[in-house]
Amino acid sequence: MNSAFTSAIFTAGGSVLFLSFITCLLLVWATGRHFRLAGRSDDLTSIQATHTKPTPRTGGIGIFLGVLCSLLFAPGGLTEPYAKFLLATSILFCAGLAEDLGWHQPPKVRLAAAVMASLATIVLLDAWIPRLGIPALDPLAGHWATGAALTIFVVTGISNGFNLIDGVNGLAGIAALCATVALTMIASNAGYEEMVLLASMIGFSILGFLLLNYPFGKIFLGDAGAYTLGFVLSWFGISILLNSTSVTPWAILLCFFWPVADTVLAIYRRKRQKRAAMQPDRLHAHHMVMRALERRVFREKGRQIVNPLTTLILVPFVAAPPLTGVLLWDQTLPAFIAFVAFSLVFFGSYRIAATALKTRQPSLGLLTVRTDSQ
Repeated sequence: MNSAFTSAIFTAGGSVLFLSFITCLLLVWATGRHFRLAGRSDDLTSIQATHTKPTPRTGGIGIFLGVLCSLLFAPGGLTEPYAKFLLATSILFCAGLAEDLGWHQPPKVRLAAAVMASLATIVLLDAWIPRLGIPALDPLAGHWATGAALTIFVVTGISNGFNLIDGVNGLAGIAALCATVALTMIASNAGYEEMVLLASMIGFSILGFLLLNYPFGKIFLGDAGAYTLGFVLSWFGISILLNSTSVTPWAILLCFFWPVADTVLAIYRRKRQKRAAMQPDRLHAHHMVMRALERRVFREKGRQIVNPLTTLILVPFVAAPPLTGVLLWDQTLPAFIAFVAFSLVFFGSYRIAATALKTRQPSLGLLTVRTDSQ
């Protein structure tokens, strides 16, 4: 990238960052006057709650406005298809926002909205995942029916994955930022400058939100923000694959490793316990780290410290797969091996941690299952 292009990105990005930050700041201010912005009345007592006072769950509004603002900086040839894409994205954003404002939406409704938004994008743009990085299965992606079904499954899974990891201050936002930076760098390596610009705008939008979300949690991403980020970024990854045959799908998948791995683990864990796959619990990786810090170091009174500290501890593990994806952006087999290696480390570490916490301190209540609505 030349210096003029880089300067243009930071100039435009500053506008997006400012819009996102000011929007979130106004929402924080307004929450004291309009408690609907803090979500449902049972928000503090939910099984996955990690905060102790009403906090706006509407950070997704700032994110989405930043995403909409990025349309102003879209290259001429992408303006119309990008506008169509944002129209499809609004379906999912609105479904998530309804939940954030306290109008309870069952998880199946939000997943259905993700499916509808993905299908709308496929139809409007005539685009889907072009290849899988597995020679024997790549031809299947070329057919509309199988390619569309696979795309809906992947995009919905990643969108939901960002929502699942949104459990402590900054974790989902930083994971999204890591994915955004990685996608930007991969697009740059592949010579796809249009995506470099668009992805950078999303990154600045996330930064504006994070200024208020981490470390003190003045505002939360909410379902609208988490689902929207997962949806937009996963489609950005698909766009990179469509526009550069040299990029391997496994490098793109590494950009989303943490939300994908956490989702797979949650489904496996709940199925093994014979519970609904969408039933919430407090057994995600970030909950394990947070609970260990609370019980063994800071005790319950250290919640305000433990929450952001949990994210700080996890950041290297969240960032490592996307960084690896950048390094192996055009090398299918090494990227696949890296994905398998990170998976083994993730699931192995989780199993060891869960066993240690359950065995050494059974009073944790870590494996107690309660129900809630997320």
